[in-house]
Amino acid sequence: MKYVKGAPPMSTIDSAPRGFTDKFLTGVERVGNKLPDPFMLFLILFGITAAVSTAMAWANVTVQLPGSDEITEIKGLFTAEGLTWLTTNLGPNYLGFPPLATVLPILLAVGVAEKSGLLAAMIRKAFGSAPRWALPYAVGVVGVTGSIMSDAAFVVIPPLAALVFKAAGRHPVAGLLGGFAAAGAGYSTNVLVTSLDALFAGITTAVTETLPNAGSAVTPVSNYFFNVVSSIILMAIAGFVIDKILEPRLTRQGIPREEIRDADAPAAPTSAELSADLTATESKGLRWALVSGVMLAAVLVVAFVLPASPWRNEDGGFLPTSPLLGSIVFVVFSMFVVPGLVYGKIVGTITTGRDVPRVMGEAIKDMAGFLVLAFILGQFIALFNWSGIGQWIAVAGAGGLEAIGLTGYPAILAFILLASLLNLFIISGSAMWTLMAAVFVPLFVLLGYEPAFIQAAFRVGDSATQVITPLNPYMIVLLTMLRKYEPDAGLGTLMARMLPFVVPFWIAWVAILSVFFFLDLPLGPGNGIFLPE
Repeated sequence: MKYVKGAPPMSTIDSAPRGFTDKFLTGVERVGNKLPDPFMLFLILFGITAAVSTAMAWANVTVQLPGSDEITEIKGLFTAEGLTWLTTNLGPNYLGFPPLATVLPILLAVGVAEKSGLLAAMIRKAFGSAPRWALPYAVGVVGVTGSIMSDAAFVVIPPLAALVFKAAGRHPVAGLLGGFAAAGAGYSTNVLVTSLDALFAGITTAVTETLPNAGSAVTPVSNYFFNVVSSIILMAIAGFVIDKILEPRLTRQGIPREEIRDADAPAAPTSAELSADLTATESKGLRWALVSGVMLAAVLVVAFVLPASPWRNEDGGFLPTSPLLGSIVFVVFSMFVVPGLVYGKIVGTITTGRDVPRVMGEAIKDMAGFLVLAFILGQFIALFNWSGIGQWIAVAGAGGLEAIGLTGYPAILAFILLASLLNLFIISGSAMWTLMAAVFVPLFVLLGYEPAFIQAAFRVGDSATQVITPLNPYMIVLLTMLRKYEPDAGLGTLMARMLPFVVPFWIAWVAILSVFFFLDLPLGPGNGIFLPE
């Protein structure tokens, strides 16, 4: 392949040694590639749990949770009781997997907003209306909030940011890399409630159902206050890093501002979808979508706050539990569907009633992989809870931490660090939280922490490092985009340019969690840090 500036062939680019950074990345990639895909990983873990639980059952191992007089015997899968449990509960284990009840409705709603074009229009509007000096911070805002589009954010935001940067006379590669970094390193937080909140809450709830004293219920808004603060600060950090570190460094290195195309290939036309400017019809649709969202929010607020509102609890309030907190999925569903339908109707992406189930179906189709993965996740969680192994590990682990005096905040920091390291190898947030929640939620509950707080701590470790691991498939997509400007770029190049985001994101996020911890601030409606004594 011949490039204008005589870049080496792609095969040479991929195999050329690049010092310690590239060797480190190659090592991570080699180790990570030895891991099976998430479905097979949890199938293996299911088999290990089955074997271990059976051995413990034969050894008559028991566990007693602190504060409970009940002694629980460990039950084994490869026993008469265990085999009949599995064969009679295979379907309920899957359909009873809590994330399905919350994630699927929100996915249907997000599908309407995304497939109608509303979410993309909002992103393009945010970019197009930002002045030149504020573009890096606009990328930070759009990138961090882009998780509302799920994985599509990794594909949509970077090229749009590059286009807008170039149009404003700024370095397009800074927009490209900055958009990816903000979307990836801040993926687990948002100023809006997303399907990820529902997914995490469902997994946490699945674990806490077997605990006698698990504190407050975990809902999609249990980390909302923490998420809002985190999002705002991470947006600002992302913008600062793009503006003061990434872009000046790209300029000093002389990275081209124009795409270096194949000399034998004609220039590709600019896609209309990558235009930051909205058409008159799109602008009209966006305005009316906003109006409809505000009107719906007003109706819901009035209905909820009326003194005689049926969404209040028996005491006339909303905390710690109430029908309002149980209606969070409905509220989120409505706030996506109504503006999405209004926008789609105006711009013509949704013209008839048949279009609504069609776009919802496309959203579910996009999540088919998760629905398959949820089958084995549900079986693993169910076995872990039914066998009693989770309780035994929690009691043993809590006792071990108390024995060495590691029960306070240092234990939380160790947990965050472990999540950050595992994130280099297990890219799926749902898979990693399923694995970690089964062990650490019960453990930290025994140490006196609310499950919602452990979930918040996991968010910190779950996102920041995923933009520096070659196991993230979207890193390859980004590398392809980057090579349009810099043909000899490799994974080591990406890692070096992502690190200025990862380190301050991680430190700032830990600092925010520390403030919530030491000031004992609520993480969300009805959810604090410590279990009530």
